[in-house]
Amino acid sequence: MTKTTVSRRTFTALSAATAVSIATQNPGLAATKMMTRPIPSSGELLPVIGLGTSSSFIVDRSDTDGMQQRKAVIQTLLDNGGTLIDTAPSYRGSEGVVGDLVKDLGLGDQAFLATKVRKEGAAEGLEELNGSFELLHSDTIDLIQVHNLVDTDRKLGTMREWREAGRYRYIGITHWRPGAQEALAPVMEQEKIDFVQFQYNIEERSAEASLLPLAAERGIATLINVPFGRGRLFQQTDGKEIPEWAAEFAESWGQFYLKFILSHPAVTCVIPATNKPHHMADNAGAGTGRLPDAKERKQMIEFVESI
Repeated sequence: MTKTTVSRRTFTALSAATAVSIATQNPGLAATKMMTRPIPSSGELLPVIGLGTSSSFIVDRSDTDGMQQRKAVIQTLLDNGGTLIDTAPSYRGSEGVVGDLVKDLGLGDQAFLATKVRKEGAAEGLEELNGSFELLHSDTIDLIQVHNLVDTDRKLGTMREWREAGRYRYIGITHWRPGAQEALAPVMEQEKIDFVQFQYNIEERSAEASLLPLAAERGIATLINVPFGRGRLFQQTDGKEIPEWAAEFAESWGQFYLKFILSHPAVTCVIPATNKPHHMADNAGAGTGRLPDAKERKQMIEFVESI
């Protein structure tokens, strides 16, 4: 039997009518199917697909329709087995949106909340750190990260103290620009951190040279941002069907790109951003089924480079 394949545009159009229905009428339907990987510092299992909110959750909290749409995204993430939601105070209100929706959904410990701190200076940094507890409506935050390595030493010192006090479960560092990501390596080598977040995708593979091997060596969980190259990868394959050989493991371009990332053993969780429930359902699908092997990874790279 030949497996039918669809582009992400077609896939999401077909999914749009059913995504919210699945999220609200069949909670937990796919929850047992998503792959998990251990957080090395604790052994806690983390689902491999999460949710980023850097641009997708910028909405006025008084906008009922906008908030409902994003609530459906979070519910879809959870109903498909995902838990991690990544945000930051610098994401123009997204942190408060996430906090309100998680509280409204009554998720309790079901969601794994990750946020960041970026403001420089002792007083400013403490103010931002404390503000996240208020915005996320929680006395304990799962993961706090030094955003883009701003004032790293000072912030890590505070974060370690607060982790010992039970205010944080995990601490980490982030950067999203490939040209600056090598600055993560010395911190990974010298500090005891739980997580590191950086950009990695089928086109931007520089992390394979040092950051991913170093994370595996040091026992640091990895969060992968910008998995679709800020939408550029979808523009390249717009109107094209995924190759027949890729249909053995992916049902859409979104899953094609995400499964390439997940097929690297040092990747813990990928956090694509979206404000559309049907895109969230498609992304979550990448956390199920088999992953491409080494030969298929090479084919994927060659195919994308040939477009």
